[in-house]
Amino acid sequence: MMNKKEIIVFVLTLLVLSFTISMFDIRNLFLTSLIYISIILFTNVLAKKATAHFLDSEIEIKTWEIRRFGFKKHLTSKRPFAIGVFLPIILKLITAGFLNWMATMVFDVKAKVYRAAKRHGLYAFTEMSEAQIGAIAASGIIMSILISVLGYFAGFQDFAKLSIWFAFFNIIPISNLDGNKIFFGSVLLWTILATIILIGALATIFIV
Repeated sequence: MMNKKEIIVFVLTLLVLSFTISMFDIRNLFLTSLIYISIILFTNVLAKKATAHFLDSEIEIKTWEIRRFGFKKHLTSKRPFAIGVFLPIILKLITAGFLNWMATMVFDVKAKVYRAAKRHGLYAFTEMSEAQIGAIAASGIIMSILISVLGYFAGFQDFAKLSIWFAFFNIIPISNLDGNKIFFGSVLLWTILATIILIGALATIFIV
């Protein structure tokens, strides 16, 4: 399901998020965070892979990287900066443990060759449309929402919180995050998911 590079990205993301979440926590919940985050990440990736397969395409999971550091085109670096690795740690330190940034992974999508052989009118071209890419991204977000609800009713409130906040940060429509792909694929779908996630995030603060 995942190639060697994707496994490295998955493990690195798992360790970074588990470390930052347990940082400044007197309960020392690193192992618990490790288990919870591994479930969240695995189900998110699984949903995206399955949706991509259904759309006759394949995705590759990557660390979130940026090259441009300004609005002008020439303000770019020669090498990409792995913001997905460092941002969670930096924000955790700056906010003295208050903010757990959880958007760290992105994906590239590639249409499979045999899409061109389709003859029943489902595809008019081999390239992936923005709507299809958005659907792949949305499947991961939807999965995070579902397991958050299941976790809550199963009595795992901490897991439910982590899962909904994972969806919260990834739905933000910036850079190459899932939220950006969903937004340009379907503004309506993004609005619906963002509203559900916002309600869920607020519930973890005021209700749970």
